[in-house]
Amino acid sequence: MIEAGFENPVTEAQSTFRSIMDATARPGSPFSIAGVAGAPSSLYPSTAAIALTLLDHDAPLWIDDPADEVLNWVRFHTSAPVVTLAADAAFAIVTRPQSLPPLGSFNPGTLDYPDVSTTVIVQVETLTGGAPLTLAGPGIKGRQTLAPAPIPSGLTQQLDANRALFPRGIDLLFVSAGEVAALPRSVRVVEGG
Repeated sequence: MIEAGFENPVTEAQSTFRSIMDATARPGSPFSIAGVAGAPSSLYPSTAAIALTLLDHDAPLWIDDPADEVLNWVRFHTSAPVVTLAADAAFAIVTRPQSLPPLGSFNPGTLDYPDVSTTVIVQVETLTGGAPLTLAGPGIKGRQTLAPAPIPSGLTQQLDANRALFPRGIDLLFVSAGEVAALPRSVRVVEGG
């Protein structure tokens, strides 16, 4: 049996969307995000809330957890098509950061349509307990530190390569049990990792 999604869909989706937009406008800063009760066990309730807010029948999803429980929940609640190739996804959910494919395997968009790139949602245990990444760029006054953990080795170099594609490139959302922080393609990692 598939558990319910949002209790109050309009209000909760608006609140979740606001947290995502605030996180994107202030890269590296964590924002609270309410979760969804009854999400599949491999999804954080906060990740499930993001999925319910962003996914729909026009937003292909790639996910690293192909368990029927997850796929059925996503399809039932969002009607999002699930794809097997990361490059075909508008959104990707990575439940285990160590299984994050190289960022180059996702769709970076085109020069004419950079907005068709993949947004990658990465679940992490914490946004503050890992090796600090010092960030600079649009939306950041001076410097901002984000310390997600765990993250795959070599992520800083991949983020540098992603930034070099600007205005193309992917955007990342790091999600912990109750918070979200964004690393848009426009952000530079200036120290750490």
